[in-house]
Amino acid sequence: MTRPDVTLSEIERDALTELVNIGVSRAAASLRKMVGGEVLLSVPSVEVIPHATAATLIAEREGEDLVAVRQDFSGAFRGRALLIFPQANGLELVRAVVGEDIPPEDLEEMEREALTETGNIILNGCLATMANMLRRSLTMSLPEVLRGDGRVLLDYPRETVEAGLVLFLYINFSVRDRSIRGYIAMVMDLPSLAALKLLVGDFIDRVMDDDMEAPLPSP
Repeated sequence: MTRPDVTLSEIERDALTELVNIGVSRAAASLRKMVGGEVLLSVPSVEVIPHATAATLIAEREGEDLVAVRQDFSGAFRGRALLIFPQANGLELVRAVVGEDIPPEDLEEMEREALTETGNIILNGCLATMANMLRRSLTMSLPEVLRGDGRVLLDYPRETVEAGLVLFLYINFSVRDRSIRGYIAMVMDLPSLAALKLLVGDFIDRVMDDDMEAPLPSP
């Protein structure tokens, strides 16, 4: 059986990065309302890498103490989306969202709630915007908070892991002047990534057609 080609060209990678950045920008606007302060989000790079490479990359960069919010998605393409932070950055995010004065006995529950809400806003905002601009729709599961290393967080059905890739996004994240780095990982099998590649190609064609039809500026 022929494996679908999921290699992204430079223009496809640029288009996908732009779609993701629009999505996280809209998510940042929602987060600003929640925290009542400045929120900045950007995705400077998008990579498509093997599943094992993604887990190793996170481990090498961040160590083993990670926290993530996970949601499954299905529709025109399907997979699992994760918002991943180093544990220390997860606590910084909680303090930025709910304040500094957190009683120790309430920290775990408030951390889970803050991470769940933040992850839901970012992952839903990112994926829903992408799907909308690609003229498709996606269904999202409820968010779940996980802890562990990259291999634990990126765990997925064996057939997907063996034949799949990860759309790996690095995030620059600032809340109330706190610098918080993180990652979005979308684990998809080859057919789903191939479907996404085709949709991105259609999006590029529409944008180019619109540019060609736009009136020239007056002299």
